[in-house]
Amino acid sequence: MQERSNETFDNPLRHLTPAQFMALGGNAVVYVKPIAGGSLAQMMGQPDLAEEDEFHLVVSADGSPLLIADSRESAAEWLSDKNYGIVSLH
Repeated sequence: MQERSNETFDNPLRHLTPAQFMALGGNAVVYVKPIAGGSLAQMMGQPDLAEEDEFHLVVSADGSPLLIADSRESAAEWLSDKNYGIVSLH
């Protein structure tokens, strides 16, 4: 019987360079990344976002932000009529 490791899976997509990610599909690939309100506030210069709020950042393969959504459902709805291959990072 094989023992289970306590190591978490390290998704290889997290380590791609922008050029490598673009090679996956150029502008046809986006990823959805959950982001804490505090991190988003720092990134956007919006100090009024609460740290405990969670947002979902939709980013194109080239690293350009496309959408900030307040829920996973909102991001999915926005993407539903787009022609993107979606990669979800956790």
